[in-house]
Amino acid sequence: MIYEYWYAGISGLNCMKKKKLREILKTAEMIYYIEEIKLTELGILTDREIQALIKAKKQQDIKEKWEMLEEKNIRFIPYFSEEYPVRLKNIPAPPYALYVRGRLPDSDRPAAALVGARNCTHYGERMALEYGEKLAENGISIISGMARGIDGAGQRGALNAGGMTYGILGCGVDICYPGEHRGLYQDLIKKGGVISEQSPGSPPLARYFPARNRIISGMADIVLVIEAKEKSGSLITADQALEQGKEVYALPGPVTSLLSQGCHRLIAQGAGILLSPEDLMETMGICLSKSRQNKSSEKKVLESPENMVYSCVGLFPKGLQELAQETKLAPEILMEELITLELQGFVKEISKNYYVKMR
Repeated sequence: MIYEYWYAGISGLNCMKKKKLREILKTAEMIYYIEEIKLTELGILTDREIQALIKAKKQQDIKEKWEMLEEKNIRFIPYFSEEYPVRLKNIPAPPYALYVRGRLPDSDRPAAALVGARNCTHYGERMALEYGEKLAENGISIISGMARGIDGAGQRGALNAGGMTYGILGCGVDICYPGEHRGLYQDLIKKGGVISEQSPGSPPLARYFPARNRIISGMADIVLVIEAKEKSGSLITADQALEQGKEVYALPGPVTSLLSQGCHRLIAQGAGILLSPEDLMETMGICLSKSRQNKSSEKKVLESPENMVYSCVGLFPKGLQELAQETKLAPEILMEELITLELQGFVKEISKNYYVKMR
């Protein structure tokens, strides 16, 4: 397997060339020992690619790097391994190899990719949490990029529900990026997995992320775009999903929001509309779990004027003046009710005197 690890890490050969050469020579060990003249006679690689392969043979630290994988509990899964995900084998240009901390998604379990803007709105974050939680609760694996904003919120929702979620990284799996997601990173390793095609130690370079996105969509059955600008990485993921024959769904939002324009564009082009997790699961042919049915039927009974204030607070921020106009309550009573609702976890003050609904 050490030869397979060496071969997977060669830069200068794309995944398809590596796969084709490996199919002809049968093992990476054969590739390592093949003479340059015979390699040229095969007619598969360009002169530059042949030189890249020859240069790779001169590496002196392959054994040490291989032992490092074991020390860090990183699994190496090449394309020809029985463990390699079936979903990925069916996409254009599948990764030649994967590095994994934790587990790979179960191929028998439905999977949804949940992606969106890093600098998301409270509305987008709340919806990502809800979709991640409800889908995971009903046995659907959540695939995402562990990025700030929508990705992280969706994966945190899945973890909150005790479900399975997997982070596809644009760096080595031994690197937590972004750094503030250290807790999420550790939870994913314990309750799902972190996966990358980049060798351990690879930094999060910009060029790795578009390639990473094809793995996110490739490991899922459907792709959900929660918030996205008209030009964004999330739309790259959606485009790749369509090329892979996957269905794409997008969350509608305010027409004035820049972070909803990408979603609206997808919907105009024929993407499915995300109305609710329940509606999506019905479309997927997945029955709602009994626990979720019971939770859905439970409604918090709030006393008036508490109920009046709660009904006026929405997913988009509202200030005290607007709430006072809608509820017709005196300022001191309004503040008292808002504080009570916040203590109960029903609303949240996201900036000075501006509130949003949390449930």
